[in-house]
Amino acid sequence: MFLNVYDLIVVGGGHAGAEASAAAARMGSSVLLITMNLQTIGQMSCNPAMGGIAKGQIVREIDALGGYSGVITDHTMIQFRMLNRSKGPAMWSPRAQSDRMRFSEAWRLALENLLRVDFFQDTVIELLTHNGYVRGVKTALGVEIKSRAVILTNGTFLNGLIYIGEKKFSGGRVSEKSSKGLTEQLQSLGFSKGRMKTGTSPRVDGRSLDYSSMTEQTGDEKPQKFSYSDTCSLRNQRSCYITYTNEQLHDILRSGFDRSPMFNGTIQSLGPRYCPSIEDKIYRFSGRDRHQIFVEPEGWNTSEVYVNGFSTSLPQEVQYNALRKLPGFGGAKILRPGYAIEYDYFSPMQLKHSLETKPLENLFFAGQINGTTGYEEAAAQGLMAGINAHLKIYEKEPFLLKRNEAYIGVLIDDLVTKGTEEPYRMFTSRAEYRLLLRQDNADERLTPYAHQLGLVEDHRLRKLERKLKKIARCINFFDKTNLNPSSINPVLQEKNSILLSQPTRVALVLARPEIKIEDFFCVPEIQSYLTSHLLNQEEIEQVSIRLKYKGYIEREKHMASKLTRLENIRIPENFDYLKIGTLSSEAKEKLIYRRPYSIAQASRISGISPADISALIIHMGR
Repeated sequence: MFLNVYDLIVVGGGHAGAEASAAAARMGSSVLLITMNLQTIGQMSCNPAMGGIAKGQIVREIDALGGYSGVITDHTMIQFRMLNRSKGPAMWSPRAQSDRMRFSEAWRLALENLLRVDFFQDTVIELLTHNGYVRGVKTALGVEIKSRAVILTNGTFLNGLIYIGEKKFSGGRVSEKSSKGLTEQLQSLGFSKGRMKTGTSPRVDGRSLDYSSMTEQTGDEKPQKFSYSDTCSLRNQRSCYITYTNEQLHDILRSGFDRSPMFNGTIQSLGPRYCPSIEDKIYRFSGRDRHQIFVEPEGWNTSEVYVNGFSTSLPQEVQYNALRKLPGFGGAKILRPGYAIEYDYFSPMQLKHSLETKPLENLFFAGQINGTTGYEEAAAQGLMAGINAHLKIYEKEPFLLKRNEAYIGVLIDDLVTKGTEEPYRMFTSRAEYRLLLRQDNADERLTPYAHQLGLVEDHRLRKLERKLKKIARCINFFDKTNLNPSSINPVLQEKNSILLSQPTRVALVLARPEIKIEDFFCVPEIQSYLTSHLLNQEEIEQVSIRLKYKGYIEREKHMASKLTRLENIRIPENFDYLKIGTLSSEAKEKLIYRRPYSIAQASRISGISPADISALIIHMGR
């Protein structure tokens, strides 16, 4: 029925489990993916969208590393928007509405095309362990399956409880049972666990809505893609719509507060701070008379609609009565009420940067089990866990990303170093080097790593190299080519920019904040160069960013190089901090508990002072 011993068993078929399975299999491991329902692999449990602020950068990084999330999003998207275009390029974030059913189907088919991935539908209730190592799993059917490593990606299923008003029942998602047994075993092995809460919005029948009462939100005129591979561009798009709550709706919601598990003390765990429920919004922001609601279609051919911004666990009748007060929702038919879910997670400070657990070797955690929220954060962890589980099995060094190399590096370092007591969500503000970590250059930062790991083919690396050469040549051309005042001054006058009195290099004029690279297209010499050298829109945009923000980029690179020097000072895993008499007692306690792998990581631990870091460096002979 099964191989005698799998290289890797992945528990859970969500975004983390799917990416982990794909990565490890493509690197050469034999993988068994165990999930409670084979029909829900890669399912979008909440809103039908990928990307967004900082999350879009993560999806592009996953793609640059050879992951599948970007490819599957491109194949199944129904709308694309680049968010924050009015801000600087460090803030630009791609976001796509997806066809929920096609997204899950595409993930299933992608995994089935990997010959090293086997599947089994069952629930894992126990880990098989021996002498501090994980050796496989035991399922609810009593089947014991051996493996050299295990990745747990249990999502919200560990002792999950679903709440709708005063109703409470066991479940990992609505109509799906929770997973029991693993939490208790992990605790007995020394793992520290907590409880978190998340929620989802009602789904309604789009045929019952009046869209003329809402504001239409169309996709970009020229939609881009997530993947750097040759996926097709989106030609047709479906619109989303925007509507707003009102005081009458708020009053209806308030009438159900006494039956809300969020307010009557039934749920005491913390939910996502930056994605509060609708009842939490009107309670915390009582001075606001309305809140924005996004009406998002679930796919090309379905009438189901997701009411984004209306996450709730209020009683079903309260949800129904309140929804009908939204403009355009007067005749709305609810297909499924919103609900809250409470579940177990394990402190990510019990992990190494490779996402391997410290208490048990060859066991890896990825996704919401680590206290994160969001498809993108889960998929990124799954990819890294899959890579590192394969490397550990074959006795190779782990693959670690630094904070100045990827948002994925920031995500994992934040989790492992600082931990989290509420669902962790990625934001651009969490990254110190966000101008280096733009969504447009993820391939340049990460694809060479993916090629070394065997996750990206030769042709894709060559494609990247050709692109970078074209960009470098164009930058050189702009650095050396002068603009004649007669050819560019009409454009400068129109832009209220200082006119040229003598020939000036293109790069200097482009550095002006009010000037865009498109403003030079009217100059024959520049238009001829771009056309003859076949630069596409993405490459032209990269030229513009690198020249316009050159000084800022160089400054961030200089700051990052300082960080790298500290990252390179590694601390032995069994380092005895008690021998350093000049370390504070607090520092000794935290360093012994966290076991940082480098001086840089130690410096990011709350409570560790510059004096403590100096003492460490001196003791290590630096």
